[in-house]
Amino acid sequence: MNRINSKKDLQDFLEADRVRLKKNYKSPKLFSDDIWRFQILLRKCEYYKNCRKDVFGKLIYKYWRYQLARKSISLGFSIPLNCFGPGLCIKHYGTIVINGNTTIGANCTIHVCVNIGSKPNELKSPIIGDDAYIAPGAKLYGDIVLGDNVFIGANAVVNKSFPDGNVTLVGIPAKPINA
Repeated sequence: MNRINSKKDLQDFLEADRVRLKKNYKSPKLFSDDIWRFQILLRKCEYYKNCRKDVFGKLIYKYWRYQLARKSISLGFSIPLNCFGPGLCIKHYGTIVINGNTTIGANCTIHVCVNIGSKPNELKSPIIGDDAYIAPGAKLYGDIVLGDNVFIGANAVVNKSFPDGNVTLVGIPAKPINA
């Protein structure tokens, strides 16, 4: 379940995101919670793009897409639709760049200055399982698969697959360490 395919999915994704962001109130505060507002806009755009193909739905999608673009610019995020599963937790403002072909499972925590993309002249991007933690400055690129419960250390450069998961990756290039 990595995509929003119904109104119920939208509600479930929004609730999972709220819980992962540790917000114990139901809606964002007026002058703060910019990251939470971004995630709400992201999820609404995903819903309208995936589920509402009627004329009214397309108009609403264009409105939410414009709002998302404005918020993305102000926060420094370049995160395409339908990449993250439920429970996304973005920790800080700042540059986060994700390739549109990337797939990331549920309960991902991502920090500032993270780049996830493809190699030059290649379309395939990383596929990352559930419960991933991506520390500040990490770079992941190429046709790689990372399993569930992966911890990627600060400034690590991951260019090889670790499909079994349950691993901590550090260094340039990233190598597993014993915890």
